[in-house]
Amino acid sequence: MSPWPYPRYVAHRGAGKLAPENTLAAMREGYAHGYRMVEFDVKLSADGVPFLLHDDTLDRTTDGAGPADALNWADLSKLDAGSWHSAAYTGEPLPTFTAIARWAIANGVACNVEIKAMPGRERDTGAAVAGVARALWRGAPLPPLLSSFAEDALEAAYAAAPELPQALLVEEVPPDWRARLSRLQCIALVADWSAVAADLAALAHEADYRVLTYTVNDPQRVAQLVASGVDAIITDAIDRVQPA
Repeated sequence: MSPWPYPRYVAHRGAGKLAPENTLAAMREGYAHGYRMVEFDVKLSADGVPFLLHDDTLDRTTDGAGPADALNWADLSKLDAGSWHSAAYTGEPLPTFTAIARWAIANGVACNVEIKAMPGRERDTGAAVAGVARALWRGAPLPPLLSSFAEDALEAAYAAAPELPQALLVEEVPPDWRARLSRLQCIALVADWSAVAADLAALAHEADYRVLTYTVNDPQRVAQLVASGVDAIITDAIDRVQPA
């Protein structure tokens, strides 16, 4: 089986619930808790700038409203993406993918970059994210792991940067997961923890694939999944799940 170069423990959206998700502040909080790999979501602004945000709308995690891709980056950059979480983070901005990548590379933090495309923009988002990642991580010791629920996004990302490793995100593990991973040129499957059978990691390893699981917040369940051979655990509970 090919060597797995990534840390086993991954901070979900940077710091789980301890800081405003998908911000530089969250990445720094995860790092302060000992995490050396972060997961975050990237989509495109109206003018094609990759930036971090999970939802399809701005309403939940910023002081803006409406579709996330309705504004140009110049306007998105002025939004407050921290005050929804707590007063201490008031004024925390939305970050560009470029800013987070530079921080991660400088600090030796591995990245699981979820391509979180807006509906109808799967291909252009996949291509744009992969293109930026290829340029920023050129020459870096560890490339980012690109992942997505959208197979169209993964196909476009692979076409743009075939050297970057990719993973397919799923809620339920489909019966044809091996065929999908092969067709998409993926190296790993990322599944909801509740859908991960005890033998999934072993079956994946036999086929030279890896298994990541999200979002596992119970330390006992984390231990069980690690014992089953799961390669990486994505968690919100960065204050309770200690990275080994």
